[in-house]
Amino acid sequence: MTERDFSRLSQYIHLQYGIKLPPVKKVMLESRLQKRLRALEMANFKEYIDHTLDSKQGHSELIHMMDLVTTNKTDFFREPGHFEYLVQNVLPELSESFQSGIRKPLRVWSAGCSSGEEPYTLTMVLSEYKQKVGAYDFSILATDLSTRVLEMGKSGIYDEEKVAPVPLAMKKKYLLKSKDPVKELVRISPRLRGLVTFKRLNFMDEHYSISNVMDIIFLRNVIIYFDKQTQNGIIHRLCKHLRSGGYLFIGHSETLFNMNLPVKQIVPTIYRRL
Repeated sequence: MTERDFSRLSQYIHLQYGIKLPPVKKVMLESRLQKRLRALEMANFKEYIDHTLDSKQGHSELIHMMDLVTTNKTDFFREPGHFEYLVQNVLPELSESFQSGIRKPLRVWSAGCSSGEEPYTLTMVLSEYKQKVGAYDFSILATDLSTRVLEMGKSGIYDEEKVAPVPLAMKKKYLLKSKDPVKELVRISPRLRGLVTFKRLNFMDEHYSISNVMDIIFLRNVIIYFDKQTQNGIIHRLCKHLRSGGYLFIGHSETLFNMNLPVKQIVPTIYRRL
């Protein structure tokens, strides 16, 4: 990939998807896109970029390209303090103030859900909470740019080592072991899978096709991939779908410092919509 090819492609990705690819990412981008050149039987990156960005047939290839470009790192019960705060503080507050989960469903959005570990962690935590408090209704929306990881999330199938952080009692309740003993795989129970709706969403879209007002949004370890201006725009658009008094969770390596946003910090990495 020439410097010119990389510059053209990285500028397009930044403009359309908000993801910044500095020059040090050139080798990574080359490596990841090689398989698409082989699949399309193309001789070089210029041909591939012309096809993908300029031709009418290139629209479908954009989905494949972004599946390879995006970084998807996640785990079950990642940053566990968030889930403890959710149960001890957020859920009782929303139930009391807005009757969320009681008179109307509690709506949670896992924005940047990757392969589903976060939304399924949320379904487990909320299911446990429901058993403690009685009748409690909730639903989870899980969105990501990558169709590849969304399909993984929909399947709900994971390697056994991947579910190691899930507490044993929850594993027994919510995970199904493969009938084939050779395959060290587990699957999320159908009941939990039915509580999560997976949907493709580009954070750079001017409007998000989300019809429901959310009580809680998890936007964790996502905005680190965007520049400050893009971060600000994304969170403003997300907040349009978050009720006043609703909660926004971000990752522990992230900050909203010096941003003019309609939220106030409650504790580090947890904010409330004004």
